[in-house]
Amino acid sequence: MKALDAWVRIARCSDIPLREGRAVTLGTREIAIFNLGDRFLAIDNRCPHKGGPLADGMVSGTTVVCPLHAWKLSLETGNGPSASSCVETFRTRVEDETILLDLSSKHAEAEELAAQGPARLCVPPRGTAVAAD
Repeated sequence: MKALDAWVRIARCSDIPLREGRAVTLGTREIAIFNLGDRFLAIDNRCPHKGGPLADGMVSGTTVVCPLHAWKLSLETGNGPSASSCVETFRTRVEDETILLDLSSKHAEAEELAAQGPARLCVPPRGTAVAAD
């Protein structure tokens, strides 16, 4: 079976402030993208503990703290405080000041998500007006 080449454009680098996260919607899935300054990291946006929005959490080094119950999750590995508390991670790359997310090694839904068009930022950057669809 041929591996999918599913790099999806997510956002402009300037859309995600330094040391913050933003949630993006791909189909029915939300993914949190974090700006660490020298790179962008991406994980599922739901904390495995109580489903908290990780993109709203505090970033410390390569860790995000869930805003609901202070669980700490690694942005590099997706690991949480126990072996059963982890989230999926996604590879990212930057091209022409645009963040791309690799869905090629993920679920069968990757092709469907990529075909649905561009990702949508769930939370617009501060000071940005949101146009109606």
